[in-house]
Formats: sequence, structure tokens, C-alpha cells
Amino acid sequence: MSNDAFAGALKQLEKVNKLINLEENIYEQLKAPHRFLEVSIPVKMDNGQIKIFRGFRSQFNDARGPYKGGIRFHPGVNESEVRALSMWMTWKCAVVGIPLGGGKGGVIVNPKELSAGELERLSRGYMKAIYKFIGPDLDVPAPDVYTDPKIMGWMLDEYEKSVGHHAPGVITGKPLSIGGSKARGYSTAQGGFYVLSEAVKKVGLKKDLTVAVQGFGNAGANMTKILSENGYKIMAVSDSRGAAGNAKGLDIKSLMEHKEKTGGVLNFAGGKNLETDILEQEVDILVLAALENSVTMENVQKVKAHLVIELANGPIAPDADEVLANNSIVVIPDILANAGGVAVSYFEQVQNAYNYYWSEEEVLRQLKDIMVLSFNQVWEKKEQYKTDVRMGAYALAVERVGQAMRDKGWN
Repeated sequence: MSNDAFAGALKQLEKVNKLINLEENIYEQLKAPHRFLEVSIPVKMDNGQIKIFRGFRSQFNDARGPYKGGIRFHPGVNESEVRALSMWMTWKCAVVGIPLGGGKGGVIVNPKELSAGELERLSRGYMKAIYKFIGPDLDVPAPDVYTDPKIMGWMLDEYEKSVGHHAPGVITGKPLSIGGSKARGYSTAQGGFYVLSEAVKKVGLKKDLTVAVQGFGNAGANMTKILSENGYKIMAVSDSRGAAGNAKGLDIKSLMEHKEKTGGVLNFAGGKNLETDILEQEVDILVLAALENSVTMENVQKVKAHLVIELANGPIAPDADEVLANNSIVVIPDILANAGGVAVSYFEQVQNAYNYYWSEEEVLRQLKDIMVLSFNQVWEKKEQYKTDVRMGAYALAVERVGQAMRDKGWN
């Protein structure tokens, strides 16, 4: 993400405000997080030396419920990015109508350079540094880039040691054995699929649809598998090392086995390595599941798909977004498309609070209901304001947050 992601997020807020006209003092409050923490995390490395890591937690807005958002471990983490992501989380929770606010955390680290022991000590150190500022009714972290259920388990344990009692609802995305929810592992992709299915109907795309997928991590690989199982033809898939394609469609099960063995999609026997950019594929649907700012002014004209769905956060730069709209390409924005993850995180909290756990079928039924309803509400806003789907989603989300602020007397 660019060094000034938050400036971009503020521009989006300014744009939506021109549509919905918030009163000045609500708008002003939405321009900055309620609280921004910066912490130093001393970690004893395997060689006996102490290394200090910098960590952050941004608590953006809790008008609709406790702050909610992931913790990423990445060398590119910076204050602006964490602020921007916490703002987007506020909109994401609001757009799918769940009673949570927005937050985000991060630590500047390349976790691939740490041993398992160092990673655990860093995870526990981060939790020790922030535990007084989080809680099941205050701020609820989750996994994000380069963090996973195992890391959430360590953090939960550290939190419970610090407060002296069980509190499974303080963190979501946990292992099932300690209060995690079924379907959480693939919920982002599954939610995206429910939204995409509705979008395909609205846009009027017909049968035998072709797809290209940029990014083959958790969300991208799961989305590819779900699409393939539902009759979509996957023409091309890329990861950080390269891209594989097949004019007759890729065999996704074999491709996943190949990735597992070799660590990438290149040199897959069931396809050929692509020389061209994945964005240039002449397909019906393009799934963006890689990193922020994957589509910029430099490459936006390459996009040939009719429908683009953002499974990653912020994969299309704002100015490139306008070009796609001018080219009549429909974009399903991240705050709606990838909200399946936070929706199931919310279900996880509900299950933790009840101390009663749902079947996978029940989780998926609830997820489908939320995603289909949210898509249709976003589409209505898009029509109401005669705008694109992204601004329809923003209008719905920001209006909901603004209303909660008014009803609490924050205006």
C-alpha cells in the first residue's frame, strides 16, 4: 500500500460526503481515529539479543459497536496504512449491518525471518502491550496478512493470563478447539461468492462464465475453488511469482496440489506460464485477491473483464477506479466483496458470548442471508444516488455510522 493510504481513504470519504451531505460535525469526527496506539515490543531473539519491534492499533469508530479489525505482521506496515484500514473496517462492518465498529493493528516485521519461538514471543509481546485497550466489548482483533489461527491462539492465551479469566470473544479467527467458528477459514471467499452470484444476475452475464484470479493466497485460492465447483471456468491464476493459464480452463484441484508442492502456480503441467499480465485476460470476471494498489493508472487500460470483484483490500487505486467506471466495467468494492470474513468473525463472537456453537451449514446460511441482503441494499443506494457500486456501498455504510453517532448524541 502507498505510504499515504489514509490520504486516499479521506478522499473516498470526501467523495461520498458530496453524495450524502453529512452535517459538518459528524463529517469532521469521521476524519480521524478515536484512538491510535503505538507500542514498542521487546522480543528476546533465539541468539539471546533483545530486538525492539514497533506495533500499532488504530481504533477508528465505535458508534455501532466495539472496534473490530485484524492484526497484520508485515515489513510494510505503517501508521497511515493502519489508520486507513481501520476506517475501511468501520465501513465494512456497517455495510453488512453487523453491530461492530472499525479498528486495525499491525507490527512492522517480516515474519518469514523469525523462528517459531520468536514469532510466538512477538505475538505475546504485542498482546501484552495492548491488552488494557481491548476486550470482547471494547475492541476485538482478528488475523490479517501473515497472521493466522495459531497466532490468534497465542494472543488469546496471553490476554486471558493478563486479565485472569476466560474471554474467548476478545479475538476472532481462533482455532476451533478454543472457540473458533466453523467456515471462518474460507468465509471471505464464500461471502465474496454470494455477492458475485448476485452481481452476475444484476449485470446480466449469462452461462459458461470465464474468470481470471489475481492472487492465490487464502482468499484467492478458496474463491477459485468455490467458483470452479459452481461451474465457472477459471482461465488464468496468478501469484507473486507468475501466472498460469489454460484456454480450456484450469483444473483447480491439480493446480492447488501443484502450488502446495512447489510453492507457486508457475510450471503447472495442466496449463502454460503466461507471458502477459493477468489483468489482460479476456474474461467475464476478474477476481482481485492479491495486494493493495494492484490496478493503477499504469495498467488499468489492460483490464478486459466485464465485472471486477475486490477480494483484497484496496486493490484498485482511486484514479484507476474512475477509468474502469468510464470503460463501463462494474466493480464490486472490497468493503462489500470481502466482508464475509468479518461477518463470520461476528458470528464467532456471538457463539463465544452464548457459549453455544453452530454447525457449518448454519454459519453458511446466516452468511448467505447477510451477503445477499447487503448486496441488494448497496445496489439500491447506487440507483438512488445514480452512482457506481463502490459509492453505493460507501453511502450505505457512512449513513449507518452517521445515524448511530446522531442517535448517541455525538452531533
